[in-house]
This record gives sequence, C-alpha cells and structure tokens, in this order.
Amino acid sequence: MSVIGIDFGNESCFVAVARAGGIETVDNDYSLRATASTVAFGEKNRILGVAAKNQFVTNIKNTIWGFKRFLGRRFDDPYVQEELKRMPFKVVAHPQSGGVAVQVRYLGEEHVFSMEQIAAMLFTKLKETTEAGLKTKISDCVFSVPSFFTDVERRALVAAAQMAGFNVLRLLNETVATSLTYGIYKQDLPEEADKPRNVVFVDCGHSSLQVWTCAFNKGKLKILASTADPFLGGRDFDKVLADHFCAEFRVKYKIDPETNHRAYVRLLTEIEKIKKQMSANATKLPLNIECLMDDKDVTSHMCRADFEAMSSNLLQRVEKTMVDCLRSSNLQPSDIYAVEIVGGSSRIPSIKALIEKTFGKAPSTTLNQDEAVARGCALQCAILSPAYKIRDFKISDVQMYPIKIVWDESLQEDGMLEVFPLYHPVPFSRLLTFYKKDGFKFKAMYSGDVPYPQKEIAEYCIKHIESPDEDPVKLKVKARISLDGIFSIKAITAYLKSADEMMETETSQEAGNNGETMQEQPPVASPLEGAATKQQDTEMEAETPMSQDDVEAPVDKKKSHKVIELPFEQNSYGYAPYDIQLMTETEGKMMAEDRREKERIDAKNGLEEYVYLLRDKLDTDLTQFVEERDKSKLSEELSFLENWLYEEGSDEKRQVYQDRLEKLKKTTDPIFERHRDHHERPSAIRELEVSIQLARKIVDMKFANEARYEHLDAADVDKLKNAIQESQQWLDHTRDILLSVKPNMTSPINAMEIIVHRKSFESVVHPIMNKPKPKPPTPKKEQGAPPPTENSAAGTGSENGGEGAGEDLNAAGKNPPTNDEQQQPKEMDLE
Repeated sequence: MSVIGIDFGNESCFVAVARAGGIETVDNDYSLRATASTVAFGEKNRILGVAAKNQFVTNIKNTIWGFKRFLGRRFDDPYVQEELKRMPFKVVAHPQSGGVAVQVRYLGEEHVFSMEQIAAMLFTKLKETTEAGLKTKISDCVFSVPSFFTDVERRALVAAAQMAGFNVLRLLNETVATSLTYGIYKQDLPEEADKPRNVVFVDCGHSSLQVWTCAFNKGKLKILASTADPFLGGRDFDKVLADHFCAEFRVKYKIDPETNHRAYVRLLTEIEKIKKQMSANATKLPLNIECLMDDKDVTSHMCRADFEAMSSNLLQRVEKTMVDCLRSSNLQPSDIYAVEIVGGSSRIPSIKALIEKTFGKAPSTTLNQDEAVARGCALQCAILSPAYKIRDFKISDVQMYPIKIVWDESLQEDGMLEVFPLYHPVPFSRLLTFYKKDGFKFKAMYSGDVPYPQKEIAEYCIKHIESPDEDPVKLKVKARISLDGIFSIKAITAYLKSADEMMETETSQEAGNNGETMQEQPPVASPLEGAATKQQDTEMEAETPMSQDDVEAPVDKKKSHKVIELPFEQNSYGYAPYDIQLMTETEGKMMAEDRREKERIDAKNGLEEYVYLLRDKLDTDLTQFVEERDKSKLSEELSFLENWLYEEGSDEKRQVYQDRLEKLKKTTDPIFERHRDHHERPSAIRELEVSIQLARKIVDMKFANEARYEHLDAADVDKLKNAIQESQQWLDHTRDILLSVKPNMTSPINAMEIIVHRKSFESVVHPIMNKPKPKPPTPKKEQGAPPPTENSAAGTGSENGGEGAGEDLNAAGKNPPTNDEQQQPKEMDLE
C-alpha cells in the first residue's frame, strides 16, 4: 500500500510518497518533480500537466491554468471578476451551481466544465503518473490546502479529489505540513515540559503569502498564530514588471502586448527569467524577445534597485503580514529561534531583507522550498496509515477565522454567539444548548475579515419540535470543526421531560422573546494540545457553561429524560453527492476517451516508426537479403505510407494503423528472418562441430586406454561412434546445401534446425560421456572395530552430500517466519 501526499499549488503540483527509507518526491512522465497545474483541450483528447503547459502558446484559448483560486467561488464574486482580466480563456457562470466554469472546445464541440472538474482532471493525471511510477494502485492520500481557505473552498477541493478517484484522508493546512516536515526530523527539540522552540515560517508562493509561528517541543508542534495575504504572490511582482515593460514598449515600439494574449504570455515568461536572475545579480540585466508582436523584436533592461522601487507597495504588504503574525503570536523577536522560508518568491532579496528587519533573524533555508509541503502531507498520510511505523508526533492546528452561530439577526448581539474564536484549536466539538418550542432555524457564519464575499457557511433548520407541554424543549446542538477545518453540525438532540417532571414546578429562568434562551459562552480556557497521531480524528468536546442566572434547578437523578435525535435540514454551499457522482462519471468517460486516443496515437507512431526503421535498414543491413525488384517495390510502398501518414491517413482509427502494420510485416518478416538466420547459422554450425569433436575425442581416449574411460563398454563406444558418424554426415550434407543458398534466398535449413540437431546429438552422447565409474566394493567389517560415528556416516564427499548437504539440512530445520512477523508495519527512517 502506497502512502502519498499531494501539494496542489496554483502554478505546479508535487507528489511525495512514504517509503521504509523515508519520504521521496515522485517524478512525473517528463522526469520532473513539478507537474504544471495546467489542463488543455484538443480536438481528440485532453492534455494534462507538463504537456499542457508546453503547448500553452499555440492553444491559448483552450488551455486552463490558475484554477485553484476559483474553487468554491461564484461567478459574480468580485475577486473572480477581477481575475478575469488576466485570463485568456473564456470563463462563464456554471449553468447549475452559478459557480465559476470555463467554456472550451473539446472533441469538436463546445463544452462547459466547472473549476472543480478542471481540478479533478489534473488530479487524474497526478494519480496516473504516480501509479505508473510506483507500480501500484493508489486511492488514499492527504491533500494540502492553504490555511486561508474557507469552508466552501475546502469542500470544493475534497469534491474535486473525489471526482478523480481519491479517498482524502485529510486536508492538511500548508502551514502544518511545512511545520511537520521541519519538526519531525529534529532530534534536539526541548522536552515537553520545557520552554518551546518558536520558529517563524514565511511562505511566499506564486499567488499567496502565508506567515505563521509554530512552537516545537519534543514530539509535538503547536501553531501559535497564522496570518496571510491571499492575493499577494510572485505573480504580482511579475505584473509590476509586465506593466513597466508594456508601458515602455508602447512608447518605444508602438505596440501593446496587453492587447495580445499570446504576446503577453511570452513577455511574462521572459519576465520570470529576469526576475530570477535579479535575485543573484544587482547589475542591469537585458530583456530580449524576438518577434514579440507585429514582427517586432524588443529589447530592454532592468536592475534590482529599480525593481524594488516599483514593488514598494507590494513589499509593504509583505511587511504588514509579518508584523501582524508577530503581534498575534504574542512573541518578541528575542523569543524566536529561527525564521524558515519556503515558496519560490521567498527567494526575492528584498523579502529576505524584510524578514531580517521584522524578526531580527536572517532567513534560514533548512527546508526544500518547493517540496516541503508535499513531504509534510506524505508524513501525515503515513501517520494515519497502519502500514507504517513513525515516531509519535502530536499536531495542534488552529482555526483561521472565527465562527459564530446566528439564530435571530434582529437581536444582533443577543441573537448570535461566537462558537469558535480566532485561533481556536482544531479538531474540536462544542455542545450548545437552546430552549425552543417551535421550529428553529440558525446559521453558521464567519465573523471578522474573510477573503471570501460570502461569510455564511450553512443554514440549519428544525421544522417541528414536539413539546409535551407549553414549555420550551431543551435542545443540545453539537457543533464541530473537523481535522480538515470544515464546520458541521453533527447532531441535534431534544431532552423531553418525563411525566413526573411535568407535574412539578420548573425553576429554570426564561429570557428573551418567546421564552427563548441560549447559553452564554465565555472565552475558551483550555486549548487542544494535540491532534491526531495514529488516530485519524481524535477531538475534544466541551459543553458551553451556563451563567449563574441560567442554572437550572437540581434534577432528581431517579427521574429520566426522554432523549430524541431530531432530524434537521442543512442548506450549504457546494455540490451535493448526486452532482459529484455525475461529474465523476463524466470524468470516467473522458479518461476512457483519452485512453482510446492514446492507443490510436501509439498505433500510428508504431507504424511510422517501423516505416522509418525499414527505410534505413533497406539501405544498410538488409540490402543483400532482398532481391532488387522486391527492394524497389518495397521502397515504393514505404514512400506511399510516409505520404499517407501525413495526409489522408493522419486521422484514422487505431485498427487501420494496426492493419497496415501487419500487412507490411508479412512482406518484411521473411527479409528480417533471412538476415537473422544468416548471422546465427555460422555459430550454430560451430557449436555442432565442437560437440562432434568432443565426442570423437572421448572415443580416441577410450582406445588409448585412458583410466577415466576404461569403464565404458563396447556397446557404449559403438553408440558414440554411430552418433558421431550420423551427425558428421548430416553436417557435411548441410554445408553442401548452404553453399548454393544466396543471402536473398530463404535457406532450406535454418539456424534453429542446426541447434535442434545439436541438442539431439548431445542427448545421445552426453549420458555416455558422463557415465560415472562403478563404486568399489565395500570392505568386510572386522571384528572389534568401533562403530561408525555420525560424522563418518554422513561423509564429506560429494556423493554423500558434503558440506552443501549439511547446510541444506540445517536450512531446512529453521522455522519459517510467522504471519505476524511478515506483516509488521514498515519502520520509516526519520533520522
């Protein structure tokens, strides 16, 4: 069973796998570790990953990229509308869900796919290449997710993974994945009772910035604070340079690359190169692009100082995010042990300088800046898997945004309650108590600043509550934040009074309109110290304590309550299971179409490869093995096939190519057979000659009274002589026949017949040649002689088994390993 972790990035993806020797990053079909987050559509098939990015410029309208940031968002989202200005492909509203979708041309028709379907296509490619590399089927995995992703975005990512056939064991925040990769290998962490080691991590990727503080103890990590700028990344620095060069080219060359998608993409590609060069060089660097637009070559230059001046507003946002993280963690720069950087854009020198300015520490590059998240996901997957044995390491993650329950918006503060405040530990469950006698509705919402226009998570409704009297019914609502950071209501339970209690006077105080109360919730006092290790979903439960005014009268323990689980309706954003199933079936059909197209292309390439191989061989190795008229005819056939493959035969079915290849091979197989036989016959004849000469030598040694063969009788010698004579005659006759056979003629006797004759000859002579001498007679036992010992009885020679026999007996005596020994979990090397 393979254990994998997937880092799904906005620009590229990484897949890591857990092995007995540690964590490895899986290469894709291009022998690269990074797989581009790109999906393209052609007239015959889909193009995924690296291949899609390679044909981006030539198929720009049907190549989709940057779709990670659209997951779970609606088309009318202001952020989506702003992003559309960057996208050369057509983005539309999904007809059913109203989410973000793309309109592309696929299989000769216009199709609309949601962004979740596009992500599922990329995940399908990751799954196929990983299975091909590991040579095993894969289903279980851990996916990374940005810490700032909201509930609906997380659900959308899980839905996309399910469409691709993945079983997502957990969504792991990129902050936790990176911290786990850093901490689990450290041998010098403080003991659990000692002061923790505080490490700051800065992850500036392609499209987002995340900064967080993590406290490490031996076998334990705890996220203290986490801040993010979801709309600031390396692409924004590219945009600054692109705007500068576009403005320069408009004046200098009278062209505007922003009006031409293909020219703009080429400009961004060159800008990324010069940006990387500026990280290592402070001098002026040239920018040269041939035929950028309107057949004009452009040239310019840029230096690091000018770039930093143009990016000053972006650098201020980076600094603000770092300062907010330091303030939220309640730490001073002196409390920080180190600052680790990950992400491609963290390499920008000005960002490194800001890190040192803010935290008072020079940035460290202990981690692999590109693969740290994927490796952390693989480690978490190994922790959750029973097939691997890893040292215990507790993880304490936090909730990025506060979550509140709202049941009466008209009451404002009295009609809402914050259930999970900022940086609340996850996973966690909390019991909330309501008193209701009618139908009940409430909403779960984010409070505070959220990078998502819709703060509402879900709406819940209890249509009817059966109360035995006129008094409100006590309801227990279990709210939960899962390991994936997803909010849910697990159960709503009603506690109905017994008949005895209905006769007594209740002393519980009622407040608010219509006799409704809800328990107040003070700030959480005890954070969750550890999350799942081997257990997949260990969580704490806490019931909201009541205020002194709301304490109920003591209840006699002898009196029983009637406990009922109430059904409730949930109205949340995202796809229903039925919609996911339909999209999964659609993905399966497209995968089958891709396989058919691949088989067709493979058949075409096989025919083309054979044609070119044969063309080369006819002029070299096969020239003497084909008659001139046949060679001329075959050359004409090859020329016809070459033209046919690139013209009317360029788009035929797989079977057509296979039939053409089979027909061609029927003509050429005899030629290759003559070539092969011509080279194999001489060695086959030599081997037969050696066998005959060896047998003749044995006969001569017998007549010379050699001691080794004195035990051979006359019948054996006659048998040898007859076999030698027959084989020699057959060999002489074969040579006579082969003298008249030309290379371009099919030989009546091929190399295989000579080999068969040699083996037949050896089967007759070898038993005689290797006939053992008879054993000498056993001497009579003398009276009074000691009995033979065990060692002497076993003997030491080869006839009695010798040392090898003794070893086999000892080996046979060993007990085979038990099933328990064979099925022990693999122990990973984390040293």
